[in-house]
Amino acid sequence: MTTTTRTTTRTRARARRLRRTFAGLALALLVTATGSSCDGTDRAADPVERNGTEFAPGTLRVLASSELTDMEPVLETARRATGVQVRPTYVGTLDAVEQIASGQADKDYDAVWLSSNDYLRLRPDTAKRITGETPIMVSPVALGVRPAAVTRLGWDPAKVTWSQLHRAVADGELSYGMTDPMRSNSGFSALVSVASGLSGAQAALTEEDVRRSTPKLKEFFTGQKLTSGSSGWLATAYGRRDDVDALVNYESVLLSSFPSGDLTVIRPTDGVVTADYPLTLLTSARPEAKAAAGRLTRYLRTPEVQQRITGTTLRRPVVPGVRPASALARDQRRELPFPGSRAVADGLLDAYDNTLRRPSRTVYVLDTSGSMAGERLDRLKSALAELTGDFRDREEVTLMPFGSAVKRGEVRTHTVDPASPAAALDAIRSDARGLSASGGTAIYSSVQEAYRFLGEAPGDTFTSIVLMTDGENTDGDPATAFDAFYRSLSAERKGTPVFPILFGDSDRAELDHIASLTGGKLFDATRGSLDGAFEEIRGYQ
Repeated sequence: MTTTTRTTTRTRARARRLRRTFAGLALALLVTATGSSCDGTDRAADPVERNGTEFAPGTLRVLASSELTDMEPVLETARRATGVQVRPTYVGTLDAVEQIASGQADKDYDAVWLSSNDYLRLRPDTAKRITGETPIMVSPVALGVRPAAVTRLGWDPAKVTWSQLHRAVADGELSYGMTDPMRSNSGFSALVSVASGLSGAQAALTEEDVRRSTPKLKEFFTGQKLTSGSSGWLATAYGRRDDVDALVNYESVLLSSFPSGDLTVIRPTDGVVTADYPLTLLTSARPEAKAAAGRLTRYLRTPEVQQRITGTTLRRPVVPGVRPASALARDQRRELPFPGSRAVADGLLDAYDNTLRRPSRTVYVLDTSGSMAGERLDRLKSALAELTGDFRDREEVTLMPFGSAVKRGEVRTHTVDPASPAAALDAIRSDARGLSASGGTAIYSSVQEAYRFLGEAPGDTFTSIVLMTDGENTDGDPATAFDAFYRSLSAERKGTPVFPILFGDSDRAELDHIASLTGGKLFDATRGSLDGAFEEIRGYQ
C-alpha cells in the first residue's frame, strides 16, 4: 500500500471519528476564571442563542485534551473567584484537530485547550479558525523506568540519551508502553521525540530525517509491549504487568500516576518534545466568550495560580520566577525539532502505524444470536465494513461469530498483506456481510474459545479480544467457569485484554467484570454509534 493510499484511508477514518458523539466523554465542570493575553472586556448581555443552544454571558465552551481533567481543582477556584463558567468537552488531541479543521468545532465551542498546537499549526485549513493562543503550563515527554531496570542497566538517570534508550531496547534489555500516536498527542510527541533524537536532526524534522532514522526506529519499537488510546488506561495496564520495564509519556503523567517512586523519570539529555497547553480562541467565538477567555488566561498565568497548577498537576510553570513543584527536576533540556510540514508528520504517523510498530492480532467475538436479527445485525455488518478502513498493514483479524456456541464453520482469519491489502479488507467485508443470526448467547464460552485460538501469542505482536454482544449469557459456561479459566492461563496469555462493547440489552455489570478481570476496558455503544465504539478500541490494539 502506498503512503498516499494509506494517508487517504487514515483521513477517512478520522472523518468517521468526527461523527461520533463526544458528549459521553465530557465531564460537567462548572468553572470560573479570570485572566488572559486575549484583549476584551466582559459585557453584560442577555443569553445568546446560537446553533439552537442558549448560552449565558461569561460561559466558555472549550474543546480540551483529555488529560486536562486534572485541572478541575484549579478551575473550581477560578470559578469562585471570577464567575466565568467553563464547559469542557474532553477528546484526544488529534481528534480535536480534525474537528477544528472540518469546521465542526466552530458550531459547538469558543476555544480549544490542547496539550500542544504543534500539529494544528501544520494544517493550513485551521489557520483561519484559531487566534490568540496563550501557553498555560508545560510538560516534556519523558520515560518512566522501574528503578530495578535503571540499576540493571547501570544508568545515571540525569545523563541518559535517546541513543542509549535505543541501544537497550535493541539489545532486548528494555521494554515499554506508549500511547497510540494516531489518537494521543502524548504518543505523537513521544514518536517525534524518538525520531528526532535518533536521527540527530538539528532543525525541523524532514522526510530524509525520518528515512535515515527508520532502521533504528524499527528496532526501538520492537520494545513496545503496551499500546493504548489513553494515558490513564496505559498506566493501569502497566501496573498489572511485571514484564514491562518502562512507560513513555508526559513527565506530569508519569509522576502523577506513580507518585510513590515506583518509576524513575528520565528526560533524555539530547532533548525532548514539550507540551505547552495553550488556551486558544476560535475566531468564530462570541465577543463575550472572547472576553471570558481573556480573563481566564490572565488568571491562570498569575504567579499564585501558576504555583498551584504546578503543585496540583506536576506540570511546569510558564511564568518566570515561579518555582516548579519539588518533584520536578530543575535542569533544562533542549527542545527537539517538530516536523516542518504536515507531509512529514503524516508520513511519520503512517510509518509508525504500518511499518514501525508491532503488528496486531485481534479476535472479534461477535454475538450473532437470534436476538441480533434485523436492525442490530445490520448495524454490526455496517460497523465492521467501516472498520476495515482502520486496519493496518501486517494486522491479523479474526471474526469469530457465536450464538449458543462459537459458529466454528464461520470463523475466518485474514492478515493484511502490505503488498496487496485490498484482498484481506475485501474478504473481511465479505465475511461481515455473510453473518446471520441464530441461537442463544454463549458469552463466556466464546471468549474462552478466543483465548484458545490466540494460544501462546508471539512476543512480537499486540494481541486483544473484542467482544460485542447485545444480551446476557444464556448458554455455555457461567461467569465462574470463565474466571477459573482465566486464572489458569499463563502470565503471557493473561496479557491479552478483552474489550467488551455494551450494545442492545447486554448486561453492563457482566461485561464490566470481563473487562476488569482481563485488564481491558468497557466501551458503551448504547450512548453512541457501534462503529464509533469499534473505532475507539483501535487505539488499544
